[in-house]
Amino acid sequence: MNWRERLRYWFDSTMDRGTPALIGWLALASVVLIATTATAVTLFTDSDTEANGGWPGVAWMSLLRTLDPGTMGGDTGGPVFLGLMLTVTIGGIFIVSALIGVLTTGLDQRIQRLRKGRSRVLERGHTVVLGWSDQIFTVIAELVEANQSERRSCVVVLADHDKVDMEEQIRARVPGTGRTQVICRSGNPLKQADLELASPDTAKAVMVLPSFGEERDTAVIKVLLVLNNRPWSGPRPPVVAAVQDSPNLAAARLAAGEGGLVVDAEDLAVRLVVQSHRQSGLSAVWNELLSFFGNEIYLRREPALAGLSYGEVLHRYRRGVPIGIRDETGRIQVNPPMDTVVTARDEVILIAEDDVLVELADAPPPVTEAAVVLAPAHRSAPDRTLMIGWNSRAPKIIELLDDFVRPGSTLDIAAPRRPVTHRDRPPRHLVLGHKRCSPTSRPSLEALEPGGYQRVLVLSDETVDAEQADNRTLLTLLHLRDIEVRLGDPYSIVSEMNNDSNREVAQVTKADDFIVSNRLISLLLTQLAENKDLYGVLTALFDPEGSEIHLKPAPHYLRPGLTADFTTVIEAARRRGETAIGYRLGGERDTPPGYGVHLNPSRTAPLALGDGDHVIVVAEGQ
Repeated sequence: MNWRERLRYWFDSTMDRGTPALIGWLALASVVLIATTATAVTLFTDSDTEANGGWPGVAWMSLLRTLDPGTMGGDTGGPVFLGLMLTVTIGGIFIVSALIGVLTTGLDQRIQRLRKGRSRVLERGHTVVLGWSDQIFTVIAELVEANQSERRSCVVVLADHDKVDMEEQIRARVPGTGRTQVICRSGNPLKQADLELASPDTAKAVMVLPSFGEERDTAVIKVLLVLNNRPWSGPRPPVVAAVQDSPNLAAARLAAGEGGLVVDAEDLAVRLVVQSHRQSGLSAVWNELLSFFGNEIYLRREPALAGLSYGEVLHRYRRGVPIGIRDETGRIQVNPPMDTVVTARDEVILIAEDDVLVELADAPPPVTEAAVVLAPAHRSAPDRTLMIGWNSRAPKIIELLDDFVRPGSTLDIAAPRRPVTHRDRPPRHLVLGHKRCSPTSRPSLEALEPGGYQRVLVLSDETVDAEQADNRTLLTLLHLRDIEVRLGDPYSIVSEMNNDSNREVAQVTKADDFIVSNRLISLLLTQLAENKDLYGVLTALFDPEGSEIHLKPAPHYLRPGLTADFTTVIEAARRRGETAIGYRLGGERDTPPGYGVHLNPSRTAPLALGDGDHVIVVAEGQ
């Protein structure tokens, strides 16, 4: 390799360094041009050199003409001097033009790099969301609502997706973010270098968004492994995630480590379907409790209540409704025995609009004794349920439903083919049957004689994509509702939906409950990202062995036709060992967004409940 090749290689290497190197070469070219011109003027024009201040003066003149070609318009002197000034001016035109081009190109490259979302976020106390799906809009909207009382908050979204596209979709679906700044970064959460773009070390929580598809849980588990194995520079923030298939729960929790919290999305969806199928309106209650819009669940220590029994605590709040206690050991009791004594170290579990709105009462409010009903606990009778369709959750629904119903209850499965329903144990209380049916066919549905059932379950079809499955569910619901109207409202309907937008469309069918498990999982993860202590409370409320949320007939608590207040409802429930948290008005059951559900209502406002209304309580059994 000769010296010319080495020089060319060195030049090419410096050019590869980008805009700074190009600017350096242009600056060097300008210096050489100016120095050469000034030296030539000094050597060949004595009088012009002296007239312009010698070599330094000529160099200054050359610099000005390099930067501004119009400067030489007023030059005077000999032909050689003017020719050299014209030369430096023309050279300056090329250099300045090249400099403008280099700066423009460099600035454009920098803007493109910023638009790719590859710069590191320098935030503290932010929430990191890893992954991208339709649920991201629900998560961001909930986080925005949760941070309304904060002076400033930040949500960082890291996904293997185009940054500009993510920002445009978020602006379209979540137009008002208030004081919450939403920052998008484009990167693969499975790569350590990309993960650092979101600054997880300084985050207050990290949320791994559920994935969908054949390998939906694999992606979540891999992200949890990356997070668990990375070196943390400080205290590790809470990491929350969800798996779609229950058998993957153990592996996901192992991958998440001690600081991770993994939710079984399939189990939650099944429990919600089973509980809602037995109690019309329950999904509306859970939608509000899991959302930051409306009432939420809080844990709050109240030393002023120390020494009182739980039954007495129920009447010691002006705003906020207690539902249980968490003692100093972390043990959670939902709707504990009324004589349970509250200590100064216990935390009261409350339902309230906001933690800052919780307010103690100076004294227990009066109770309208004449309106209190002391009816014996209602024991549910065996019922008949029709389940239309079949999917992977159906066997678990049958197993859990068997734990809830009375012996002798009937469950008929309507599907094109007889499904395999075997589980670890045969049903103890349910009598299973099968009827051939095409769920979208009106004659086939009429042949089922749905009027002979108290409850109808419509399961989502997993053999097609989510949108087409929702379309089929909508058609089935329309047929069932029309049949019900002709029969005179004999049964309640609970259905599964994949997309929340389709739930809004489906309201024309007036189905009692729409279970959008994807949305509910997003709401749950958002709640846990803000307060992971809620996981124990929510688990207790979904456990069939303890107390759950029930909607019971209002005449079991208040005498129809008498005006009382919610304080009287709380007292009536207390005397039955139950905790009242709200009511549902039957006349508003088809009116969005609450569908008649009123949680944590005013305790003193006049209230009259009738035969079609229900009281929402936390209690054991049905």
